[in-house]
Amino acid sequence: MLKSTTLTLTRLLDCFTEWMGRLIAWLTLFMVITVVLVLVLRNWFDLSAIALQESVTYMHAIVFMLGAAYALKHNDHVRVDVFYQNFSPKKKAVVNIVGFLCLLLPVCVFIFIYCKDYVAFSWALNEGSNQPGGIPLMYALKTLLLAMPLALILQGLSDSMKCMIFLAGWSSPPDFIAPEAHELEEHGHV
Repeated sequence: MLKSTTLTLTRLLDCFTEWMGRLIAWLTLFMVITVVLVLVLRNWFDLSAIALQESVTYMHAIVFMLGAAYALKHNDHVRVDVFYQNFSPKKKAVVNIVGFLCLLLPVCVFIFIYCKDYVAFSWALNEGSNQPGGIPLMYALKTLLLAMPLALILQGLSDSMKCMIFLAGWSSPPDFIAPEAHELEEHGHV
């Protein structure tokens, strides 16, 4: 029962992060299109589009702030792995759990606590752009300061749970610990 519940929870968390990351990835295309549009309007038609310019900042913030959890899920985050790369899968699992509990979780909790009043104040003011014709949703942009640590905590929890499942002997090592094991399984060499 515990095993199936834990596996279901990790799958749900991973699906959420994957869905969010794939959706956010499309914003990079829209950022490029928007920048080109802003340049065309400014240089060819001598028009200023403040809201379009600000939308690039909003999209950029969404990509980086919410894309962090997606990067964590796919092991594309920065890792100083001088020793880690030579560890056994079990040691890597322990390091990942300890890293989540001692580094990622406290930093994310700190960011959330530190930013919550700042974001709440922005919402209370219904804060908008300080530029005429700008986007009147600055409070929504600042909300990303709370969404980012929450998304990272959820993905870090999922990864830690996968490591615990592996250490309990309920599964093979997660692919972010031993990607070569999963590549061998996919090609039928195990």
